[in-house]
Amino acid sequence: MRTLLEDLTAALGAGAVKGDPLELALYARDASVMEGSAGCVCFPTDAAQVQAVVGVARAHGRSVVPRGSGTGLAGGAVPIGKPGAEPVVVVTTRMNRILSVDAAARTAWVEPGVLNLDLSRAVAHLGLHFAPDPSSQQACSVGGNVANNSGGPHCLAYGVTTAHVLAVEVVLSDGSVARLGGTDPDPTGYDLRGAFVGSEGTMGLATAVLVRLTPLPPAVRTLLADFPSAESAAETVSAVIAAGVVPAALEMMDQRITVAVEDFVHAGFPTDAAAVLLAEIDGLPGGVDAAVATVVELARRHGARQVRVAADEAERALLWKGRKSAFGAVARIAPDYYLHDAVVPRTRLSEVLQRVYEIADANHVGVMNVFHAGDGNLHPLFLFDRRVPGALERVHEAAGEVLRICLDAGGVLSGEHGIGLEKRDYMPLLFSEDDLAAQDALRRAFDPERLFNPDKVLPSGSRCGDIRSLPEGVWV
Repeated sequence: MRTLLEDLTAALGAGAVKGDPLELALYARDASVMEGSAGCVCFPTDAAQVQAVVGVARAHGRSVVPRGSGTGLAGGAVPIGKPGAEPVVVVTTRMNRILSVDAAARTAWVEPGVLNLDLSRAVAHLGLHFAPDPSSQQACSVGGNVANNSGGPHCLAYGVTTAHVLAVEVVLSDGSVARLGGTDPDPTGYDLRGAFVGSEGTMGLATAVLVRLTPLPPAVRTLLADFPSAESAAETVSAVIAAGVVPAALEMMDQRITVAVEDFVHAGFPTDAAAVLLAEIDGLPGGVDAAVATVVELARRHGARQVRVAADEAERALLWKGRKSAFGAVARIAPDYYLHDAVVPRTRLSEVLQRVYEIADANHVGVMNVFHAGDGNLHPLFLFDRRVPGALERVHEAAGEVLRICLDAGGVLSGEHGIGLEKRDYMPLLFSEDDLAAQDALRRAFDPERLFNPDKVLPSGSRCGDIRSLPEGVWV
């Protein structure tokens, strides 16, 4: 009887299957601080090859872990399995073709390995772009966006990934191919596309995605306002939304991350400000001008020391380079960081932010804050050195406390990173036993045998809502 590696090689070819220890170690983790173990790693190039991988994995009693670019931060692509039965990791980076573009309908069929920014660049000459723009958009893939229902700075006005996905072609656990959704504006039956987007690879593996393309706005203005306190910046956020202005993006950075970014990018960020807001308004020129005036007036009314409006596209790009380079800038300060993700009501931002500082101090962990303030999506960034005994444990303790205070404030566990392994065992804090059982039933309807991405999202025994520790073989 042939081995798992031999059967996969026979199905895909020698260059598409990796099983040496170095490759397995590389694909045993994603961008989180968690690590599992992979049985082998496959690089299919089309749906037929994905079907072949699923068939081989089933025959050998192995689970399948879908993986895009590996930029996920919640451990969603970390392979979990018992020794001798490690999962098959299916990497979609070679499925990177833009299959078709319909400029009139403003849609495109793309394979899951297409990068966000590459898609936007490919259709820019048509006056279109793919609106979801995670900070990792230069590296993250459309398939990963679909898995996590990813967000990004400009999703305040444009919505998260599910608003930009019309249909998904999926390989299911029995090896069949299903198309979920379509272009019908009033489809009949259940919204299975909506159920699949955000399922984090637990219901099947996407092999093609029909995305909605958004026209490039005719006018764009970007503003940077700096404040003497985080409270005044947070109050400005609420005031802007209350005034009926919905910016394309409304981002906030505290002083600690602003200093790091300015030292790294030299974009002219005021390092003596307690907090800065980066706001972007787009649309028709007249409406943009009026909205900019409103935002400027509200920022000043709430204590902004100065409001800077980017003079041209070069200055605007530099401001955004600073915001999207925030996590890279941290590498100059600490060898490791843990980027968290939770959501609170906008009106509770300043209160929760203060508690985040207190929690970090109590656990002797450094913290910086950069986040999507417009929708209350917090991203505390904990700095540490995993070589220091107990450092990672303190980070996890702080992260757990942050989740609890966000839930107590009326928030939710994740705004865009997903649940994965990171927040799986906190799900019972947000959902009842019946809620978890319903989610488990939906998952089983797609994947009765739990072939895809086991031990993710739902805690063990989700039919009774219990909490358990991470599976054996997983370290964080």
